[in-house]
Amino acid sequence: MSTTGPTTADRLAGLVRETVGIDLPVRIRAWDGSEAGPADGPVLVIRSRRALRRLLWAPGELGLARAYVTGDLDVDGDLAEGFRRVWKVARSRPTTGIGLDSQARFKALRTAIGLGAIGLPPKPPASEARLSGGLHSRSRDRAAISHHYDLSNDFYELLLDENMAYSSAYFTSPDQSLADAQSAKLDLICRKLGLQPGMRLLDVGCGWGSLILHAAEHFGVQATGVTLSAEQRDYVLKRIADRGLDGRVSVRLQDYRELAETGERFDAVSSIEMGEHVGQEQYPVYASILFGALLPGGRLLLQQMSRRGDSAPGGGAFIESYIAPDMHMRPLAQTVGFLADAGFEIRDVEALREHYVTTVQHWIDTFEAHYDQFVAMLGEENARVWRLYLVGGALSFEEGRMGVDQILGVRTTADGVSDMPGTRPWAL
Repeated sequence: MSTTGPTTADRLAGLVRETVGIDLPVRIRAWDGSEAGPADGPVLVIRSRRALRRLLWAPGELGLARAYVTGDLDVDGDLAEGFRRVWKVARSRPTTGIGLDSQARFKALRTAIGLGAIGLPPKPPASEARLSGGLHSRSRDRAAISHHYDLSNDFYELLLDENMAYSSAYFTSPDQSLADAQSAKLDLICRKLGLQPGMRLLDVGCGWGSLILHAAEHFGVQATGVTLSAEQRDYVLKRIADRGLDGRVSVRLQDYRELAETGERFDAVSSIEMGEHVGQEQYPVYASILFGALLPGGRLLLQQMSRRGDSAPGGGAFIESYIAPDMHMRPLAQTVGFLADAGFEIRDVEALREHYVTTVQHWIDTFEAHYDQFVAMLGEENARVWRLYLVGGALSFEEGRMGVDQILGVRTTADGVSDMPGTRPWAL
């Protein structure tokens, strides 16, 4: 009488149960076609033994990311639903989380030997960031920004709306288009800053120029943007010329720390989802420079992401390695504290978390609709990086692990005058 032993998928499911103490939250399909786990929902496809080697050499998020972006591991079905199930399990284990201690590593190694998955560490994917130099030195910051933002202007043109706004939009109705919601966000920022014709606006980390162009065209200001991305600078210069805004809008390839060296003062300063790249140690310097760039009575509008608690302030191993190396996000209260310590009077804070979920979903829809074009632009590996980033990012905001907020501050005069209204006219 013959007996059938456990399949490869069964052994992998057993390994998860023995080492992590949970049942699989998703179904898995091994390289030999065997399957195990829940019958409903997405299927985690382990295409080769190399995926296991990646996890053995880099357990956790980084190993999973490396396996996914190279195609050693894939998902058949809804990637977001797969993430939701995994995070649900993680939240059920608040003390230990999901990780491997020394005993669990030994069990994993024993199973890997039995499956023929032992070998040298696979080479990291080419899309992984490789920076050098001191943390948040000017040269390293320039390289970190280039890794993400100099990917390709054509790529961002296809992904983003016509404003080229790469930050949370502001949806004023459920069926509003992304372009209209981004215009609503730009309008909101300009109203909060109290912009009037002839005022001077500085936008630190201006991206592809969405805010400075909008403020000049619709609010009559003289707008200056600074960026570390040469691709962005060149793109903005073309947009300025195309719109006939020479003399009213300018853009500089400049580190924010150089602003202190110029001694320039502006009527208003904005920085939209750029402060995440500054770093924890440098943030007081950043806040002080923003304060110093304002005339007395001038306002600051900072739109910035935050992290609940201090866990994974860089966004996690995947984000730090593939998307935004050296990024740092902190709880909102810490950012407000840094700004107050720099001298700002904080006048308003508005949460945009749900707006960002909707924004990213628009980007995901565009990305999936044009996936073949993105692959042609970036290659399959980088396209998979971006799919993982967009889906995972949307879920982080949806579940409240990350947030994004607009913080309005003012540099009062020496005798405490703010020139701020007692109500919120921008909200009317």
